[in-house]
Amino acid sequence: MNYLPVFVAITSAAVVIQAGILIGMFIALRKTSSRMEALATEVSSKVLPTAELAHAMLSELRPRIENVAANLSESTNIVRAQIEGIDSTMTEILDRARLQVIRTDELVGRAIDKVENATESVQKTVSIPVKQFSGIMRGVSAGLEYLATQKRRQATQRDEMFI
Repeated sequence: MNYLPVFVAITSAAVVIQAGILIGMFIALRKTSSRMEALATEVSSKVLPTAELAHAMLSELRPRIENVAANLSESTNIVRAQIEGIDSTMTEILDRARLQVIRTDELVGRAIDKVENATESVQKTVSIPVKQFSGIMRGVSAGLEYLATQKRRQATQRDEMFI
């Protein structure tokens, strides 16, 4: 059997099918290409002017943004210097306040010591003589009581003798 014509027929059919597929791919690629061209035209007509406008705005705003950044940096430096000045001033105020508290404490301590010394002096100068005077007065009182008691006894003894 001669298979050659069968293989040639099958090969011819395969080549025709491949040609059909290639023609279909060519047509699909052409449609896709036309769509891509339309899309590219639309993008270039809408996006490119927007991109150019954005670029122009950025070019125009760049010096202003740089100026704002420079001003912000300068303001930050000024604020930092002011805060350092305030910090040193507050430190000095706190040191002075501590010194005043120490001085006040010493002053109050000395005043309390003087009051205690004055109290001791008053106690010594007043209470000791008062105690001595009180002791003398008790002694005089005891002596007078004794004398008064002696007179009563004598009077009682005379009255008893008289009876």
